[in-house]
Amino acid sequence: MGKTGTTKWGRVKGRKGNVIMVPESELAYKRPGPAQRYTSAGAKRKKIARSPKALVKA
Repeated sequence: MGKTGTTKWGRVKGRKGNVIMVPESELAYKRPGPAQRYTSAGAKRKKIARSPKALVKA
């Protein structure tokens, strides 16, 4: 169990323009959805690069 409040949060713009809070460790990358889980070679993707336009300037 971790301590309460140890997660550092960052802001990311969602697909519809809304701002969501994500952990700082996921600011540059995101988890792929069901249709993007596998590469063309059949390997499973762990993370996908996040769009530079999604990062919100604080």
